[in-house]
Amino acid sequence: MNFKALSKLYPNVVIYDESAGAFDAQGNQVAIDMEIVNAWVDPEAYKEQRAQAYPSIADQLDQIYHEGIDAWKETISAVKAEYPKGV
Repeated sequence: MNFKALSKLYPNVVIYDESAGAFDAQGNQVAIDMEIVNAWVDPEAYKEQRAQAYPSIADQLDQIYHEGIDAWKETISAVKAEYPKGV
C-alpha cells in the first residue's frame, strides 16, 4: 500500500486496515480506488532523488576550487536534467 498516495488522494481517511478497509474520522468506510492509488506518482519525488544524486557539499566545493564554477554548474545541471521537477 502506498500510504503517501492514499493520504494525498483521500485526505479524509484516518484509518486504513488491509482487511477492513479505509475509514474517516467518524468511522465511516471510505471507498478506495486501488488502481488510482497504485498509479499515483509523487510530484515531489524529484527532491529526494536529486538530494541523493548531488555530490556532497565538500565534493562540490572541491570541484569548484579545482575545476572552476563552470564544471560545477555542469555537474549540477546534469542531476537536474536527470531528475526534472514534477515528473
